[in-house]
Amino acid sequence: MIVERIVSETKDQFPIGMRVLAVDDDPTCLLLLETLLRRCQYHVTTTSLAVTALKMLRENKNRFDLVISDVHMPDMDGFKLLELVGLEMDLPVIMLSANGDTKLVMKGITHGACDYLLKPVRIEELKNIWQHVVRRKKFDRKDQNNSDSQNKPHAGSGEAAGIGMLITV
Repeated sequence: MIVERIVSETKDQFPIGMRVLAVDDDPTCLLLLETLLRRCQYHVTTTSLAVTALKMLRENKNRFDLVISDVHMPDMDGFKLLELVGLEMDLPVIMLSANGDTKLVMKGITHGACDYLLKPVRIEELKNIWQHVVRRKKFDRKDQNNSDSQNKPHAGSGEAAGIGMLITV
């Protein structure tokens, strides 16, 4: 199975060292998130601005494995960041908010977020976020294999991954 192969290929280190970009305009929440992510042994980069996060992602698309973004930020709505990341790069995005309103959660999931965490975030939730990276890699490889075997142009791994993410949430 593909997932088992991915995990076995990287089991000596993964998820230790997973590269996470954390985005939140609230400095206290961002510090707490960073501290908890580091306790999970992830490599963490933080920013309080969504536009800065987008710039970092665009400059080096292979620098991060996963993005965690607050929904409500003054410079750019978290959903807009989610949309741009989905269009421009193939990274799992987890939305973060103090508001657990069902409509807001569903908006995040239907727009491509692989998870939606409520503040304050618990370390137990963060210990499992690596699974989204494995799932994304699994769907990317599966999509690539299907594309190669059918001799058709690659339909877009983001599209295939989005379907998979909706099923797995």
